[in-house]
Amino acid sequence: MAPKTSKKAQNQSHLQKQQQPQQHHGYEFGGPFGAAGVSFGLPILLYVFTFGCNDVSGCPAPSLLHPKSLSLDTLKYEVGWPADGIRGLVSWKVTGWTLAYYLLSAVLHRVLPGTETEGVELSSGGRLRYKFNTLSSTLFTLAICLAGTIAQGAEFPVWTFITDNYLQLLTTNILISFALATFVYVRSFGVKPGNPEHRELAAGGHTGNLMYDWFIGRELNPRITLPLLGEIDIKVFMELRPGMLGWMLLNFAFVAKQYRNFGYVTDSIVFISVVQAVYILDSQVMEPAILTTIDVTTDGFGHMLAFGDLVWVPFLYSTQTRYLSVYPRPLGLGGLAAMTAILVAGFAIFRLSNMQKNTFRTNPEDPRVAHLRYIDTRAGTRLLVSGWWGVARHINYFGDWLQSWPYSLPTGLAGYTILTAGTGAEGAHKMADGREVVQGEARGWGMVFTYFYVVYFAVLLVHRAARDDEKCALKYGDDWEKYKKLVRWKIIPGIY
Repeated sequence: MAPKTSKKAQNQSHLQKQQQPQQHHGYEFGGPFGAAGVSFGLPILLYVFTFGCNDVSGCPAPSLLHPKSLSLDTLKYEVGWPADGIRGLVSWKVTGWTLAYYLLSAVLHRVLPGTETEGVELSSGGRLRYKFNTLSSTLFTLAICLAGTIAQGAEFPVWTFITDNYLQLLTTNILISFALATFVYVRSFGVKPGNPEHRELAAGGHTGNLMYDWFIGRELNPRITLPLLGEIDIKVFMELRPGMLGWMLLNFAFVAKQYRNFGYVTDSIVFISVVQAVYILDSQVMEPAILTTIDVTTDGFGHMLAFGDLVWVPFLYSTQTRYLSVYPRPLGLGGLAAMTAILVAGFAIFRLSNMQKNTFRTNPEDPRVAHLRYIDTRAGTRLLVSGWWGVARHINYFGDWLQSWPYSLPTGLAGYTILTAGTGAEGAHKMADGREVVQGEARGWGMVFTYFYVVYFAVLLVHRAARDDEKCALKYGDDWEKYKKLVRWKIIPGIY
């Protein structure tokens, strides 16, 4: 048995590690210019989506289909630009209720029971403790919303508030993400050598460039202690709580809006809302698994994660239900069966491939994986070259991407135009206020909005695969080149 190392010696070792020069990790996302482009470009893109696909004139706004005769005043009217200009993008009332929503989540985190566990060991020594009760917090909030919906139907104030103030909610959460990123960046300069409070800087987050470090995240796991609420890990709190629940609430609000608009609810909007709710709840059931993800173990918390968690996920991922709330499109039994088949196929590939990998890592003699072929590496690990992982290097990404299609496919050849009351257009959907919704010349153009998620997710996974390949090349060296010759395809077998 090896002799035990004294605590003092361990602390000295960790201090020496911190004092050693940091390995240069290089820039990602195009460096400072890319970070600036993402930080300020993506909020603008969400505004373009909000205004371009709207419930005032159409999806897209009619003038966008005739750019030669485009008039700024007409476009402002068609997209529902606030009467008081930029000031109308935000309101104190919406800001107050949004902050109350975040406060409610923090209170539920504090008062509801949960499981406590330790995270992975920090590079500077020690482990952080975490309390997990996001699932119970979500179910508590949804129970309140369900009771309100039973009592007041589609007019339940939470649903009407969300849809009536969607633009202001978007702006408020954008501002919160910017403020939060700035707060943790400034606070990160309080991290002291020696890790006295289990605080440390992210390996790739302190390059010295303000823009890049603010974006990528300078501190690894920033925490804050609030009066009565205790200590909160900001990164883990934001990862699965307000944004993910907000995604569900936005979907349900648009279901209610569809009912208010037309007096019925289509199977397509219910299907999307349900499968996305299951996806969210599943992630919350598996909440402790977040501690081993790259978001928690490696990436700092900066604007990238703050904006992604609080704005990008809830507001972009609910685009399809927002679309269907204005243009109802039933799927029928055949359509539902097809969507379910694609979803199940994607989920099966994703889950089975990950299970096979985890089984092989933990017990390679297990009969389920003992027959698989592999190559030994100088790093001491084995790389599978048969089974799921012989099909593609990131076959789980393919399954994940396949699951994204049933989010967008229910919108069909998307696009609609909203006409004034009494036009009597053939095949029009009549809204409660008398207006009529038809596809017309907008048919197909709305796919720019409703299918953007599928394209974006593909780009995200390709970028993630490139990051993984780069890290594996550094880790395995020539063995990785050998592996790539045996497993040619990166994500999609036979294509990419």
